Amino acid sequence: MRPDPAAAARRGAELIGEAAHEATGARGGFSLAASGGTDPWRMYELLAEQEIDWSSTEVFQVDERIAPEGDPDRNLTHLLQSLPAAARARVRPMPVTDEDPEAAAARYAGQLAGALDLVHLGAGPDGHTASLVPGDPVLDVDDRRVAVTGGEYQGRRRMTLTYPELARARAILWLVTGESKREALAKLLAGDRSIPAGRVDAGHSTVIADAAAAAR
Repeated sequence: MRPDPAAAARRGAELIGEAAHEATGARGGFSLAASGGTDPWRMYELLAEQEIDWSSTEVFQVDERIAPEGDPDRNLTHLLQSLPAAARARVRPMPVTDEDPEAAAARYAGQLAGALDLVHLGAGPDGHTASLVPGDPVLDVDDRRVAVTGGEYQGRRRMTLTYPELARARAILWLVTGESKREALAKLLAGDRSIPAGRVDAGHSTVIADAAAAAR
């Protein structure tokens, strides 16, 4: 547990830096999948302090809203604003502006070579993670690495990594901050599969939370 969101963000950036160093040394490159939401923005900014070989790194999106390029709803908009300059050219955006989002999702899946080294996830107050949202058919997709939600969530359909893809990842890094996430975090830590976040299976997971989210 970290005392506040700033400390949680700093620890998250440190762990991403460590994972990048390990992956680059072992496999010659590093693949990071980055989630949206407001929680990770500072963590992405702090990656500028880490010794990451961005030329050997690929940054994928965990999920994205189907919205026009540059739209403030887009996770990509904030990701590019937050990442260090050297990292921005290494981002592989989800192709959500294509006319056929299902075909675009399949094409994006083809860019995911092998297992992702590190996937960053958050948890919403309703227990969603990535764009795996309560009640959506995407929760039951087990034959695709990337899929599109069946309905809208907060006014937008989404493209998202699926449970099978998250389970393939070498490591998952959860960043959960704020009092509104307290119940979701408790369920996540308990492995409560009644929420989407609790259904993520991963061989190696690290949870970083601040005091507000972790308080009992």
